[in-house]
Amino acid sequence: MSDVIQVTGLTKTYAAGKGRPPLAAVDSVDFAVREGEVFGFLGPNGAGKTTTIRMLTGLTRPTSGTARVMGFDLASDLARVKKRIGVVPEASNLYDELTSLDNLVFAMQLYGVPRAERRPRAEALLARFRLGDKRDVPFAKLSRGMKRGLTIAAALAHRPPLLFLDEPTTGLDVMSARNLRGMIAGLRDEGVTVFLTTHYLEEAERLCDRIAVIVKGRIVALDTVAGLKAAAQGQTAVEVTLAGADGGVETRRVPADDVAVAVRTALAEAGDRRVLAVNTVRPSLEDVFVRLTGLGAEVMLAEKGGKGGGNAAG
Repeated sequence: MSDVIQVTGLTKTYAAGKGRPPLAAVDSVDFAVREGEVFGFLGPNGAGKTTTIRMLTGLTRPTSGTARVMGFDLASDLARVKKRIGVVPEASNLYDELTSLDNLVFAMQLYGVPRAERRPRAEALLARFRLGDKRDVPFAKLSRGMKRGLTIAAALAHRPPLLFLDEPTTGLDVMSARNLRGMIAGLRDEGVTVFLTTHYLEEAERLCDRIAVIVKGRIVALDTVAGLKAAAQGQTAVEVTLAGADGGVETRRVPADDVAVAVRTALAEAGDRRVLAVNTVRPSLEDVFVRLTGLGAEVMLAEKGGKGGGNAAG
């Protein structure tokens, strides 16, 4: 499996302002994205996620470092890169006054799709994103979930092998977010590589083959979900639920470097109280994220200013 993105020492530094020191928004990061995977890029607000996407898609120039996308050097072959990628920004870039169909046809015109192919391909995309009955509806009148779906459809208008998705489900209702996650999983099944930033840890855990965690401009972890969890095995605990004297229940948790020892310890501490349940609690992706960033998921969701696709994440 080849790499479709190769990044070495990528850095973006903003100059000092009035009373403000220089800021390294992205600080010498190295990573590679493999062909056909969903690659998650997680981190708290201000960690450098969107800045990284902007560099990889040619919207801003790196201060230093190198990046190759689809085999081409960003510094010298940006035009070739742009023909081979699709970009879905957090805020939609489609036109409010154009209909769903016309937005897609216009996107294809911009990418040089032959005239004879534009309308049939647009109709197929509308059907795929369950927007066939909205073909003649202006973009401004679509629901938020439909707008996100159409924005992704427009990014796929020229059939790019690599798609950048920046916070695709933020602010969506549960059903719209679920439908959109299904569409993203379907793209991977078709061989499209997806570079995904998201605030929702549950979403990342479901969709991503590998995840990079970026904090203050630096990548602090990069692995599969299973690998990230394995790195946090020291956080495994044994949870014992006990019957309370007043008819209620009490739950105690014992850290477990060794599960068997922790179970014996928990049962000994229970004494003669009736044990209702004993469970091993293994670290979740949220546990890993909190350990790496020092931030709780609910804090990041509040930072993002909304609820939507699942648990929060970066």
